[in-house]
Amino acid sequence: MNADILLMFLVLFTTIILFVFEVFSIDRIAFFIIVTLILLGLVTPEEGVSGFSNSATIAVLSLMILTIAMENNGVIHWLTSSISKVKSLPIYLMAPIIMFVTAGISAFISTTAVVLVFIKIVNQLSEKYNIPQSKLLLPISFAGILGGSCTLMGTSTNLIVNSVAKNLGAEKIGFFEISTFGIIFLVVSIAFITLSLKWLPWDSKKCISADYELEDYITRVIINPGSPLIGKTIRESFLFENPNVSLLQIIRDNQMHHSPGKYITLKENDELLLMCNIENLEQIIKSDNLSVHTELRHDETEQTDEKNQSKNTNEEGQPVFVELLMLPGAVLLGKTLGELRRYMLQGAIPLAIKKRKTIVNTKERMIRSSTSQLVLKEGDRLLVEISREQLPALQFLENVILLQEFDTNTQISNTRKYYSLGVLILVVLLAAIGIFSIMVSALIGVSLLLLSKNLDLNTVYKKVNWQVFFLLAGMIPLGAAMHNTGADKWISNHLLVFLGGQPSYIIIGTLFLVTMLLSGVVSNNATAIIMTPIAISVASGMNLDYKPFILTIMFASNFSFFTPMGYQTNTLIYGIGNYRFKHFLIIGGILSLILWLLATYLLTNML
Repeated sequence: MNADILLMFLVLFTTIILFVFEVFSIDRIAFFIIVTLILLGLVTPEEGVSGFSNSATIAVLSLMILTIAMENNGVIHWLTSSISKVKSLPIYLMAPIIMFVTAGISAFISTTAVVLVFIKIVNQLSEKYNIPQSKLLLPISFAGILGGSCTLMGTSTNLIVNSVAKNLGAEKIGFFEISTFGIIFLVVSIAFITLSLKWLPWDSKKCISADYELEDYITRVIINPGSPLIGKTIRESFLFENPNVSLLQIIRDNQMHHSPGKYITLKENDELLLMCNIENLEQIIKSDNLSVHTELRHDETEQTDEKNQSKNTNEEGQPVFVELLMLPGAVLLGKTLGELRRYMLQGAIPLAIKKRKTIVNTKERMIRSSTSQLVLKEGDRLLVEISREQLPALQFLENVILLQEFDTNTQISNTRKYYSLGVLILVVLLAAIGIFSIMVSALIGVSLLLLSKNLDLNTVYKKVNWQVFFLLAGMIPLGAAMHNTGADKWISNHLLVFLGGQPSYIIIGTLFLVTMLLSGVVSNNATAIIMTPIAISVASGMNLDYKPFILTIMFASNFSFFTPMGYQTNTLIYGIGNYRFKHFLIIGGILSLILWLLATYLLTNML
């Protein structure tokens, strides 16, 4: 082992540690990889930035733009709108139907985008019909991953593996060449997941105020005669100075003022809606001559009477609680709750943060205090209060998803939907028939949408998941460095010694298992880039056909079901669905074991 290979392994090991413990965001890690590889001389500067011009990276970017167009033009919602009709079916029939629909759409549209739409639909079904969302969210995430594995464009991982393998001299994979295997894996998985529903938690939908325990933190107080607050502006009072107290509303003369400004003068008998803990409240009442309102505040939008709820929905200014889910690249990331409360958040009042679970943080944490130094990260949920008339403004927050369904979208014409869907079908046909590559076909589709004004580039700039783009651009040089230093051949030679004389199913099975285990803790794209050169080297060393080895890496990189961190959709539903790590480890682990054995048998028969 020479010095270059040692350096390569050091970079590789450091990269895996950074991914596992989420020391930095994935796009920052990607930049560090590029710079490190260039400075160590493991790649040339041109090779270091080659990921930005790689056909797979451009194809993934173009497909992300197409997905944005399908979402904005109502195509995804249109394709999924009929799902609400299954509400009367038993859960053991409802789940497989929803899984098949999710997988079918995910085969051609970004898995994450499709799963996010279904998260909203399931949340709505849960609220209206008391359908347990924990019985559906995990199956939907798994089905989306499996569906994306059915075509070459279904997931960025397939495109990356195909591109890296092609650069190493392998024959490219056809658009539907993996579909037969993908459909077999999908059908077997749906059958198993349906049987496993009884092991998933059976939760009843809580209203948001109960879920965040707001009754214990939101209190209405009245300014009594003689209070030292009378005549002071909000800026001059404890309401501005105390970071542990947040003023949400002022009610004066039966008029409700949301997000009152700091220069408003307080008056006798003003009702203040405060967010603070009991200790702060007791101190405030004693020192400032306030009294607690006899009625605790209840969220009027959570009424059980559907008729009253429908009536209230039409009232302008009606305050509602909304959960915002942070995606990679969200404009609010990196801010504490205190900073968010001073941030112009489209008229919304930030109330609390729910931290998502990670390897380091296995328990979901609730943050209400402005003094907390914990910042908002991807996968976290932010609870805000906002008036209904201002709800549409939240749609424009970059990479932020409203988990509640509201009729805030303008009506989209059927012509626009049909045209956008037609463009998607054209892209699939051009790539599937082989007239153009997926990259060229996707670029043609984007051009057609731009020319017809069915796609706005300003929206694209805000909604594209640039973290994925930079991750791919940064990881591709890592594969080149492994090849340049001979690290891939060093690993493959040792594997050949270990696997020498073993049957083909042992070779395929070992590669599949190692790749699948790695993808459970590291990004599936990163896993694919690391493992593809190794798989090609092993196949070359044994004089075997490359194709079964390439498909092994494709499927194994995607099948990270046994942890919630291996795939973005699993991470997103982890906290929302009230799951524990054991649900992924047991159900996802058994599913991974089944698919490992099945894939080993099917792929070995190709040799």
